[in-house]
Amino acid sequence: MVTPIAYTASVVVVDVANVMGARADGWWRDPAGAALRLCREVMALSQREDSPAGAWVLVLEGRARDAAAWLAEDARPAEDARPGADWVPPADEALPVRVVSAPASGDDAIVGVVAEAVAAEEDSCLVVTADRELRQRCEELNASVVGPGWLLRLLPPGNI
Repeated sequence: MVTPIAYTASVVVVDVANVMGARADGWWRDPAGAALRLCREVMALSQREDSPAGAWVLVLEGRARDAAAWLAEDARPAEDARPGADWVPPADEALPVRVVSAPASGDDAIVGVVAEAVAAEEDSCLVVTADRELRQRCEELNASVVGPGWLLRLLPPGNI
């Protein structure tokens, strides 16, 4: 069996809208709620010893941007909450996760984040998207690109 962590990178940039669209969990009824769930799952993944990235950037666009405000609130998990359920990291816990709320085009924001990472001479930048045009733009900046399935296989079961 092939391990789902076939790629590792200094920075992983996630096209949240594109990854949300890859799983049929009713995201279209509540894009902000679906984005919040996905962001929380990636935050939990970032804390695992086998996390494939040193840093994560989650780019939100459109109605999903409301999740950024919810993530900024100081919500605490229930004692028995498992990561990925209704988990929000404690505010005092340093996470290697940055949430970007794109004011306009999510693709342009992602390309900007990739350009930042490349300019900062990060060892590697990996972008998670299935968008062909965005893939090409990121590859032109020397980033690697994987599809949403790569990330979904790293998250708790039931996400595909």
